[in-house]
Amino acid sequence: MKIQIINGPNLNLLGIREPGVYGSKGFEEYFIELKERFKDIELSYFQSNVEGELINKLHEVGFSFDGIILNGGGYTHTSVAIADAISGINTPVVEVHVSNIYAREEFRHVSLTGKNCKGVLTGFGLDGYRLAIESLLAG
Repeated sequence: MKIQIINGPNLNLLGIREPGVYGSKGFEEYFIELKERFKDIELSYFQSNVEGELINKLHEVGFSFDGIILNGGGYTHTSVAIADAISGINTPVVEVHVSNIYAREEFRHVSLTGKNCKGVLTGFGLDGYRLAIESLLAG
């Protein structure tokens, strides 16, 4: 099984940015833990702060991978283009948010991308990525 994790803008700052909201562990460190836990799965990781690069990655893997985990960051709430990219591919996408978007500013309560996803996990910290993998494994 092949699963692509895609993180959007500012998620390169996990572990540094607002540790009270996002925790103190960087994603690269956590990704190593995920690879150790799920040794039978081919996990890939991509991060970009650029909307078009996220869309290009969705297009690139959206017909050949078994699952995609997407944390679109702020684009979750603003990007019709990423929502369209998700609806245009065959690979199931699970949306993940480290923080609980419903406990934050009101503009974050709307996910434009979530309706095109298999499911949405929000507020479980980095553990949301593990939960997303498990949901993809369960079918």
